[in-house]
Amino acid sequence: MTPPDFDALFTRAGVTGWLCAADVDTGHELGHGPDELLPTASMFKVPLLVEFCRQADAGLLDPATQVTVPAEGRIPGPTGIAAMLDDVTISLRDLAYLMIAVSDNTSADTLLDLIGCDAVNAMLDGLGLTRTRVVQGAGEGNARMRDDTGHGWPYLDPEDIARLSALDPAHTNRSTPREMVRLFELIWRDEAASAESCAWMRSVLNMQVWPHRLASGFPYDDVAVSGKTGTYPTLRCESGVVEYPDGHRYAVSVFTRSFSTALIQPRADAVIGTAARMAVDHLRR
Repeated sequence: MTPPDFDALFTRAGVTGWLCAADVDTGHELGHGPDELLPTASMFKVPLLVEFCRQADAGLLDPATQVTVPAEGRIPGPTGIAAMLDDVTISLRDLAYLMIAVSDNTSADTLLDLIGCDAVNAMLDGLGLTRTRVVQGAGEGNARMRDDTGHGWPYLDPEDIARLSALDPAHTNRSTPREMVRLFELIWRDEAASAESCAWMRSVLNMQVWPHRLASGFPYDDVAVSGKTGTYPTLRCESGVVEYPDGHRYAVSVFTRSFSTALIQPRADAVIGTAARMAVDHLRR
């Protein structure tokens, strides 16, 4: 069967795109540049979530431990603790929830400070995901964008974009569509951590509040979409799992780079869902 024309689809949306989709249980796969190394933006929070759960499984941390996140020095962001004005006392487990469900940068960096990049990357090596790396938190990524441009995001022009180390996978958190799919497959098959932890990760990833990318391609009450988005200037991506009522499950990862530097680009967001739907339809046939 002829695969979908993803190049034409992405071009019409004003982006360059890369994709991988796989049946979680059979391994049947479809790719469009699936091994391209790309920045992950906020999708780095998924491997961090996995290592958090693995350390909880090993007794290295207690998910119920309460920590106080002070108001001073928080990572800027429009959601979660990053947007709050006062000190917040919260459990590590609830920090992990906020990190995924609303992509809270302060929650993510609080956990990363506790767990460390080295532990996350050692876990990734152990899972065979050797091209996926977490090298910095959200705060460091934002600071580098300010240093590179002199003023930071979101108001950037093409010359600013060319200077951003955040968009160079050699200098930022990174992965490939295929490795992101593999990571989600491991979570959905109870192989990334204990079965209990994997079930909890699936529930949290299903709570993500953003419906405008991956989920937009599957607007049905009986189809469940779980995932994690990522956004940097000109970069939009999401990885996740689509579950059908017949029991079939498909892991999908779509990365795009837009031709325009505009912050609001509905077509670039929507094409992630459209491409994912086309890939899943192809696998289901």
